[in-house]
Amino acid sequence: MSKSFLIDTTLCTACRGCQVACKQWHDLPAEETVNRGSYQNPADLSFDTYKLVRMSEKVVDGKLNWLFFPDQCRHCVEAPCEETAGDPAAIFTNAASGAVIYTANTRALDPAEIIESCPYDIPRKAGDDTLAKCDMCNDRVENGLAPACVKVCPTGAMNFGDRAEIMDLAQRHLDMAKKKYPGAMLLDPDDVRAIYLVGLDPNLYHEHAVASARNHGITRQAALRKMFRPLNRAISALG
Repeated sequence: MSKSFLIDTTLCTACRGCQVACKQWHDLPAEETVNRGSYQNPADLSFDTYKLVRMSEKVVDGKLNWLFFPDQCRHCVEAPCEETAGDPAAIFTNAASGAVIYTANTRALDPAEIIESCPYDIPRKAGDDTLAKCDMCNDRVENGLAPACVKVCPTGAMNFGDRAEIMDLAQRHLDMAKKKYPGAMLLDPDDVRAIYLVGLDPNLYHEHAVASARNHGITRQAALRKMFRPLNRAISALG
């Protein structure tokens, strides 16, 4: 059975334990940063940062709110990046976990096209055009362990398990959150395997908290490639 995350931002304290655990498990280097007047650090996701706790201060109804959003790949149920790539040696969905996995073969893809296809603006590229992002700690999951970010979360903001169980848990968390935040909602729960719960307007947390209208998923070029793929395979078989 495929897996899913529930990320309850109403319980997040921005301790950034998840962010550090992700780097440690994947052996990713620290990034040199500068003071930008925010506790958010580094400034954005990168090839070396798969998980980032985004922080913003917003005034709602005259009250200051400090909002935290542990940003990561959503592991889409039908991943536009995978469809756009059209190459399972580069991007594929793990059949058991549902994790959308990028390999070193992504360097042969058009990185701009893959990045554009993502409605959450997640993939990042290295100097050689190899792409990277959260992999759901798939090696841990395959061995019966929780992702590193979930393992270290001290507040219950990060949750992980079989999809059906997480969907039930998400509803229970939502019912509880609505007692304090009447407008609380789950973000794109039917379309992603990393389901966020927010207490306020999702656009206050991050411009790509919900699927962006700017990024429409599979691109026109990728759609054409997909349409002609059976013909190309038939031609290759004849050759």
